[in-house]
Amino acid sequence: MEIVVKGFTKHFGDTAVIENMNLTVKDGEMLALLGPSGCGKSTTLFAICGIHKMDAGQVLFGDRDVTHVPAQQRNVGMVFQSYALYPHMTVFQNIAFPLTVRRESKVDIKRKVMEIADLVYIGELLERRPAQLSGGQQQRVSLARALIRRPGVLMLDEPLANLDARLRLEMRSELRRIQQETGIAAILVTHDQVEAMSICDRIAIMDQGKILQIATPAEMYQRPVNSFVAGFLGDPPISFLDGVVRQGILVLQGDADDTIPLPEHISGQPDGKVLRLGVRPEHYQPHFPTKVKGAVVFVEMQGREILFDVKLSNGDLLRSVQAASSQFKLGDTVEWGVDPAQILVFDDHGTRL
Repeated sequence: MEIVVKGFTKHFGDTAVIENMNLTVKDGEMLALLGPSGCGKSTTLFAICGIHKMDAGQVLFGDRDVTHVPAQQRNVGMVFQSYALYPHMTVFQNIAFPLTVRRESKVDIKRKVMEIADLVYIGELLERRPAQLSGGQQQRVSLARALIRRPGVLMLDEPLANLDARLRLEMRSELRRIQQETGIAAILVTHDQVEAMSICDRIAIMDQGKILQIATPAEMYQRPVNSFVAGFLGDPPISFLDGVVRQGILVLQGDADDTIPLPEHISGQPDGKVLRLGVRPEHYQPHFPTKVKGAVVFVEMQGREILFDVKLSNGDLLRSVQAASSQFKLGDTVEWGVDPAQILVFDDHGTRL
């Protein structure tokens, strides 16, 4: 079922949280709402599922206008960060609760609970209570309870935030598997860019109540519309170098001796134009041609890779991710290169050129 949001506006008192937002989630797609805290992600989710009333705009589930339909009648499956399980009930009873409210037969309830429990791999836990479960198991129960009602759409509000790193990794793949097997259109709210990029078909990056860009993870990483999007995506994060154009070369801010030739695709920039270059860690390597000299001021072993911070003479930092076999060490003076074809260039307003 396709989800369409048209002209969504939401105010809390005199504060405009969302203004005239338009958003489409395709049938069977998982889309992430990604952005910093307070950008309007959860507000958008809660308006779509009916928890928040829209001040203006329209929400369509397929051909059905649900703008003024109560939340309980929108057939939305919700999974929250807090799990929200009933502690006095068994896992079976928690999962069955939406069907019990509907007064379905005991035979149908048992059959459906067993089916959904198998889907999320908790069939052996049905007689336990929430206090006897790990965080990952509780989140699977929460997901099963949301899915057992056969929702038309699935809403996930920071569902993995309370899990440790290993469980987050495990549950990311499980969420994606279950969403694809059920074919439900889903919206995932998260501030974790790795989570969004790893399991979602598309990402909508938000800031201050606005969607800045909607694209596939690969497209957004490679072709961000502005410096905010470029800086939000990527781990380790992108490095930015500010400077002024002089005869086709960018003279870095703070030191006339630090220069970088401009990439061919933005050649012809006038002298005096202020630009910002974005260089991702994988594109600053010893073998690339556009050399930039600096000193290694930070080294972090990350298992298969090593992260280096290289400080330039003007104080700017470039990051580099290299294989664990790299022999460079803290304090070394290096002259590594930037891949000119991969440099991202932004104007003084942050828009990518």
